[in-house]
Amino acid sequence: MRKTLSAVGLVTMLAALAACGSGGATGAAPATAPTPTTATTSAAPSSPPPTGPNVSGCFTEADGKIFEYDGGLPGVITGTGSTGVVITYERRGNVCAWRPLSDRLVAAGYRVLLYARSVAAVPEDTTVAMAKRLAKEKGVGRVFLVGGSIGATTAVPAALRLGPEKIAGVVALSGEIAAEDAAKLTVPLLQIGSEHDDYGGREALDAARAAATKAPDAQALVIPGERLHASQLLASPYADQVLSTVETFMNRHKG
Repeated sequence: MRKTLSAVGLVTMLAALAACGSGGATGAAPATAPTPTTATTSAAPSSPPPTGPNVSGCFTEADGKIFEYDGGLPGVITGTGSTGVVITYERRGNVCAWRPLSDRLVAAGYRVLLYARSVAAVPEDTTVAMAKRLAKEKGVGRVFLVGGSIGATTAVPAALRLGPEKIAGVVALSGEIAAEDAAKLTVPLLQIGSEHDDYGGREALDAARAAATKAPDAQALVIPGERLHASQLLASPYADQVLSTVETFMNRHKG
């Protein structure tokens, strides 16, 4: 005979499922973390998906110039500044998670290129191609390379291939940069990560910074006690600190 789940058992099971459903792996919250805002009782209506040319549904022609590459993958160039920025996101990431950084840099006067990355392509090769594409835009001088996770790891060898004549600096969020690549770098390097991240944590950032002896400026911002990875930093209580650090670094080295 099939047994019927008791009301008590059902409540217990639902409570256990709720406890397991919290998403995102982070460390202990900092003592100075902002107090969460109270949730509203009704969800805001979602916007209809764009019907025209767009990148991942969150960048449209209203944001800038939409382009296609590599057989139809989309990208966008937004902003009008003379210093360019190419953003390469993490594996299993997406363009939309990097919008906070793009918006901040466009407001600060930079011209930013973001693109939907092919999972089959080597990030280093695509980063080089995107930097060359952005450099051809009218009025654009040198370019910063920004990467998250694997995009951060490969930003340094991409910068080495392009050279300091084209590259103003590298910003690496949660990357593990090879010591031999860091040792060859002759442009400024900013690394940002969280202490307990399994990829691009404190030890990896410290090792790359120590090796980057030829870089005119090698900085590292490590968020203590956390396990936030790449674009998670931009949606965390530390987002403003991260964005301000990136903007300050770029303003110092854009030339």
